[in-house]
Amino acid sequence: MSRINEILEQLDHISQNPKEQLNKFVDAGKKVIGVFPYYVPEELVVACGMVPMGVWGGAREINKAKEYFASYYCTIAQMNLELGLNGTLDKLSGVIVTTMCDTLRPLSQNFRVAVPQIPYIYLAAPQNRKKEFGVKFSEQVFTRVLNELEEIAGHKASEEDLLNAFELYNNNRQEKRRFSKLAGMHPEVISATLRSAVFKSSYFMEKEEHTALLKELNDELEKLEVVEWTGTKVMTSGILCDSRKLLKILDDNKVAIVADDVAQESRTIKVDINMDMAKETPIKALAQWFADCDDDVLLYDPTIYGRPRNVAKLAKESGADGAIVVMMQFCDPEEVEYPDLKKALDEIGMPSIKVGYDQQMVDFGQAETQIQAFTDVMSL
Repeated sequence: MSRINEILEQLDHISQNPKEQLNKFVDAGKKVIGVFPYYVPEELVVACGMVPMGVWGGAREINKAKEYFASYYCTIAQMNLELGLNGTLDKLSGVIVTTMCDTLRPLSQNFRVAVPQIPYIYLAAPQNRKKEFGVKFSEQVFTRVLNELEEIAGHKASEEDLLNAFELYNNNRQEKRRFSKLAGMHPEVISATLRSAVFKSSYFMEKEEHTALLKELNDELEKLEVVEWTGTKVMTSGILCDSRKLLKILDDNKVAIVADDVAQESRTIKVDINMDMAKETPIKALAQWFADCDDDVLLYDPTIYGRPRNVAKLAKESGADGAIVVMMQFCDPEEVEYPDLKKALDEIGMPSIKVGYDQQMVDFGQAETQIQAFTDVMSL
């Protein structure tokens, strides 16, 4: 247990100190590329010999960004622009900004204009990504992104560099999937707060280091005897579920997260890059990886209702007693989908609650009342 605690403490510290990590990389002479949500091919950054670092906003006050956004905008977008405007991101050698939703599109252009000191890479991935023309379009977009990254890095990425990066990320995704299952089996060791920290820390670390620590943690967790959890088991869903105050409420009420449908955690790690294809056509394999990604509210779903049913299936198969939907305020895609998601959960008899959240929240009193009432019902 001592080694488990050491690893968890290290990852928890990193998850709360991204600026410390950024300074460490820069002081070591490494170039760091800020990666905005979602589905950015970080492998290209690594192949160019640079460090990708997640930029998912933060718990702080928004001031300067209010000049560019209405107050009802998603706080991730507002916070990311705020970080650029207040100089927090100035040590980055560049940023990659996506356009996966109607909020990220104006963010991409506002950031380009408002933060000219940081080299900017625009990534417009297709929604109709599965058909041959969609894969080809993604391949062209990723090739352009790679060329711009090579210009920042000052050298070309070889095919071997790309394959090594692909393998590195495949390994990390596999260990994360393994960790998610093991964390659900050992909530007495992996609290909701620590589970979040393990996932979040990966955005601020070099993947090789994170994977090594995660594999060691998983190996140690596998040695533990499974004990009966006397609290409530839940699946979480949403864009973010990383608020320390919200997670503490879960921990205080003996709520264990046994699975998640969270964008910052498990939504993007379900699919690996086909390495056989990558050895033939690396960028096309990366484009195919994106085409194979599914079950995300920000990805076009031709079946319309497939995702809600799959999320409900995940909740049931995980052994969860209920589901907690952490709803980002003013997120139109999540809010539009919610009735169908709740219907799908209701149809399988999975109790659920919706908790409102944004990154400026400091008072979680209402959420605490909801969660306490939810756990009381679950215990009946």
